[in-house]
Amino acid sequence: MKPQSLAQKIIARAAGRDTVRVGEIVNCRVDLAMFHDSSGPRRLKPMLEELGAQIWDKSRVVLVMDHYLPERNEESRKIVRIARDWANEQALPYVYDGLGICHLVVPEHGHIAPGMFCVGGDSHSPTGGAFGAYMFGIGSTEMLGVVVTGEIWLSVPKTIAMNWSGRLAAGVCAKDMILSMIARFGINGANYQAVEFAGSAVRALPMQERMTLCNMSAELGAQTGLVAPDVVTREWLTQAGAAIPIDLGTLQSDPGSADQQHDLDASTLSPQLAAPHSPARGVTLAEHSSTRIDVAYIGACTGAKLEDLHFAAEVLRGRKIAPSVHLMVAPASLKDRAHAEADGTLQSLIDAGASILPSTCGACAGYGDSFTENQTVISSTARNFRGRMGPASTQVFLGSPYTVAASALRGYITDPREVLQ
Repeated sequence: MKPQSLAQKIIARAAGRDTVRVGEIVNCRVDLAMFHDSSGPRRLKPMLEELGAQIWDKSRVVLVMDHYLPERNEESRKIVRIARDWANEQALPYVYDGLGICHLVVPEHGHIAPGMFCVGGDSHSPTGGAFGAYMFGIGSTEMLGVVVTGEIWLSVPKTIAMNWSGRLAAGVCAKDMILSMIARFGINGANYQAVEFAGSAVRALPMQERMTLCNMSAELGAQTGLVAPDVVTREWLTQAGAAIPIDLGTLQSDPGSADQQHDLDASTLSPQLAAPHSPARGVTLAEHSSTRIDVAYIGACTGAKLEDLHFAAEVLRGRKIAPSVHLMVAPASLKDRAHAEADGTLQSLIDAGASILPSTCGACAGYGDSFTENQTVISSTARNFRGRMGPASTQVFLGSPYTVAASALRGYITDPREVLQ
């Protein structure tokens, strides 16, 4: 038997097989289907009604309201109302309304566990791979098929192993790791295959940092990102109330199963910066050390989790941001917001001059508090495509929460290592 990667093992289980081959097309049973107010009911409801079809298993469906909240106009009110009404009509047992961004809320409530095969109605659904689950984003038509049948086909992907050794320096985090990979390999570098993040530097990361890697595997062009589950996974999910029925020791890639392996050294990594208008436009911070900013934004599923808020507070605690900068902070979930309030993190950011925004997708998805004409922004979000977070004239740089906070402090793009105490 040929060695099996973690991706192959999870797919084989979902397909009712012992093994699967790369390139083989298989039909998989779906353990969880997640969608939100933007991707879900407003599209699924009319299609289901046209077919006269029913949801295959409501206990395996999760609906999160996060994109169009808070409701700022009639369009957003209509979209959210459709979602709420449909959830009530269907008596869906798992509906999370205004609790935060789906990619964090779903695991927070124990819906993801190692070995699961999951789909999501959002391109950043690979976040679930941080927990040793195979999770990927699909469109509304594919989601309709899943919701009706509980199954989906896929071509078994190759596995690209990103093997990180060494130890991250102070002021450097998972966001820098993934930005460096995107800059090196490009936004189509993974060619819709499975990327597994591995090595001692990855195993040393806390769970939310692993989520950042898997979340932005989408920006590498991967179908999914994965981290093999371990004791860190077990402890985080146990606290979230998730059942872990599978022996974690079996959910590891066999030696020699990767189709490609790239060896990377975390100890040599410096803070990364992506210039407008692509996450792949990696540039050195030194190139933009004189670039003044108007807005610093700490938000989104990839950049405003509790760990991210801690990074920003580490830079800003006891200091004031530059008077010319508007620092916007949108914690990724109400749970993380509560933790940040309890441990003083949020107050440190407020004292530094931050405006605290609702725990929704917000500016990252182009809704609500987006940016204005000709502003220069540094953001902890995943994407900086032209026009996504404001007018086409808005210039958005991507960096880690450390870098965003340091830049807010000085008023221009700044290497966080220069200001960390």
